[in-house]
Amino acid sequence: MKSPASKLFPGMLDTHPSFKKQSLMGWPSIPGFHRVRRKFASRMRSGQSPTSNLATLQTSYDPADTIRALRAHRWSYWDGQYLFLVILGIFCLSIIETPGAIVKTLISTLLIISLVLPITRQFFLPFLPVAGWLVLFYACRFIPSEWRPPIWVRVLPALENIIYGANLSNILSKNTNAFLDVLAWLPYGVIHFGAPVVCSAVMFVFAAPGTVPVFARSFGYMNVIGVVIQLMFPCSPPWYENLHGLAPANYSMPGSPAGLARIDKLFGWNTYTSTFTAAPLVFGAMPSLHAGCATIEALFMGHVFPRGKWFFYTYILWIWWATLYLQHHYAVDLIAGSFLAACTFYFAKTKFLARLQPDKEFRWDYDFLEIGNGYSPDYAFGMSDFNGDYHSEDDEWTTGSSSSVSSGCLSPVEDTQSVWESGSETLAGHSDTEGIDVVIDDRR
Repeated sequence: MKSPASKLFPGMLDTHPSFKKQSLMGWPSIPGFHRVRRKFASRMRSGQSPTSNLATLQTSYDPADTIRALRAHRWSYWDGQYLFLVILGIFCLSIIETPGAIVKTLISTLLIISLVLPITRQFFLPFLPVAGWLVLFYACRFIPSEWRPPIWVRVLPALENIIYGANLSNILSKNTNAFLDVLAWLPYGVIHFGAPVVCSAVMFVFAAPGTVPVFARSFGYMNVIGVVIQLMFPCSPPWYENLHGLAPANYSMPGSPAGLARIDKLFGWNTYTSTFTAAPLVFGAMPSLHAGCATIEALFMGHVFPRGKWFFYTYILWIWWATLYLQHHYAVDLIAGSFLAACTFYFAKTKFLARLQPDKEFRWDYDFLEIGNGYSPDYAFGMSDFNGDYHSEDDEWTTGSSSSVSSGCLSPVEDTQSVWESGSETLAGHSDTEGIDVVIDDRR
């Protein structure tokens, strides 16, 4: 049956190139868009992934599923991370003065409920390190000065002059104008805050299942380590040297927006002046977590999109320049922050991150995962020489399958069958049924 458009324009839809394969339903003609839309539609219709259960999300609201998962869980030393997070949370909540006890209790209760319900646990379990970092950063304002070490004012300027022969921040910020101010403000004051969410969304669609939880944990723990270093080794930033010279600093001094004050003046608002003046951690110059966040985001995105890695690395250089130009960090702070991020990424990549499979485009295309940097002679097709039974080592970091896959490879090659007894992979790296054995039966 011909459409109304074909009756009005007979032959035109078949011959004119602008009408060939053109959707009349209003969907944009973006490469790959229709494939993503079809996969989403397929999952909505069937409730399962088109290729396997690796990409399936939890939909259960039953706390009993979480209890069964805990009973089946095989504990390892990696689970010590949760003891650390509990201790960190108790410490922060005990020193935070505002909000009061009622609000803190309500927030804690909601967090516990989110971890009990499987449908929310898959999101909030890998988010715990990020939450721990945010709470710790906020709690820094309430740490008594008597508990803190002296502030180092001369160390970073001295290192800057020894390594580079000059203060690079002062050199780059010597000549300022509105264009450079906006160019520096975009990565430092805008993109920095939205990039983790955007990267997570992109990796959720295009990366292997389990990549987002590893990214969330890596991002969170990197920032926690950075804040702990800043608390133990407090250093003054470049703006302090410009305002107070090398005079001794104390914890009662307010922060400064430095170059971002020009952005407030340019747009007629007071956002950055009020925010940085009341910053919880004024003397947290070393390491730069702006550089750290940019670096770990670029490394993860480069892992998922190897052909675009230099584009992501350019973002690191952009935020490095912006941080120096706005006088918020010394160059040595940037190196330290990026080094911390690189160490975190490569540790996660070696132990927990699923390897890229060039023939896979979306998360729904994966029917097996290769975790870590284990050697695989037939990498593109899997380990054809793998024999025997494989028992997954279940822990919260590995995100290989319904029962998380440890370093190695699960690959259906030739007549090899991978039997998943039950469960489905979640964003937390676990299904409701943990500790499932994965059997590889080579029937050659």
